[in-house]
Amino acid sequence: MNVTFDREIAERPPGFQGPNLTPAGLEFVPRELAPGVHALMANLPPKDNSGVIAGTDAALVIDSGITPGIARKIQRLAAGLTPAPVRYLVNTTYHGDHTFGNAAFPADVTIVSHRANRDAMTDLGREKAMRAESMYGDDALLDEVTTWRGPDLVFDSSCEIDLGGQVVGLHWFGQGNGPGDTVVYVPSARAAWTGNFVAVGGIAMLLQGGPGPYLAAVRRMRDALPGLERIVPGHGPVGSAPVALAELITYLERLESEVAEAVRAGLTLEETYAACTDPFERGLPGSLLDGLAAYELPQEIARPRFLHAVRELHRLNVLVTYRVHTG
Repeated sequence: MNVTFDREIAERPPGFQGPNLTPAGLEFVPRELAPGVHALMANLPPKDNSGVIAGTDAALVIDSGITPGIARKIQRLAAGLTPAPVRYLVNTTYHGDHTFGNAAFPADVTIVSHRANRDAMTDLGREKAMRAESMYGDDALLDEVTTWRGPDLVFDSSCEIDLGGQVVGLHWFGQGNGPGDTVVYVPSARAAWTGNFVAVGGIAMLLQGGPGPYLAAVRRMRDALPGLERIVPGHGPVGSAPVALAELITYLERLESEVAEAVRAGLTLEETYAACTDPFERGLPGSLLDGLAAYELPQEIARPRFLHAVRELHRLNVLVTYRVHTG
């Protein structure tokens, strides 16, 4: 069903725990994907990743972090990675963990994103409350967020930014995790920053609609970027783009089919949770295990933490898809 919501659903499954996104303990580990192209990987997945892309004339940062303090940390890292001044900041989504740091960037840095993200950035109080569920007791750290600076420049389908010998493409393929999921594609690295739109391991976060629109958007991305080799998701490890897209399509197709069948059979929401396949019941898929192996964090800590997060997100996805099908 092609149904979307006008804002993030506030309902959560019983006992739901969102992914741990508190900035406490967050450090970034730079990973060079090509000359001038750096993934800034959170040392504690699934906290937020970022990125720095540089040309001869300017540099571009991807996502500003969950607090102004994290945004300042990203800017210091950028200054150490390239002599080019940061002139652009791209928000892959409107969610606060990707945008609350916007205000800490200088006024002469142009913030760019999809139009729907700018339109969604109107209620700071509600957004802070939504993200507080992922702060794991560190809610007070969001007190530093007093201004929600929105994009200065928006696009509708795609645009390009020339940094001087380094061209960056921004793309919107349709509604996914949110209404304005912005994919940042760097042809020189055959890599894309995908925010909450595509992650490794078939992970999805359906917050503003069902699998139908999301599936269509993911298929458009797959067809539009045939040369794409790697993704840098907003959360979690870098991975193979073809594998990640295929895993996500498989997950969304199965979720849509199983929930639709449950609703047709008259099952309650609780019964639907039990009836739907949990793809993580027996553990993490190989693509995620391979990705997590690159972290210095002990695997006996990283794997259970990530497994808990993705299983909780699956329960949320079942709930949202059920609400879509039941109106």
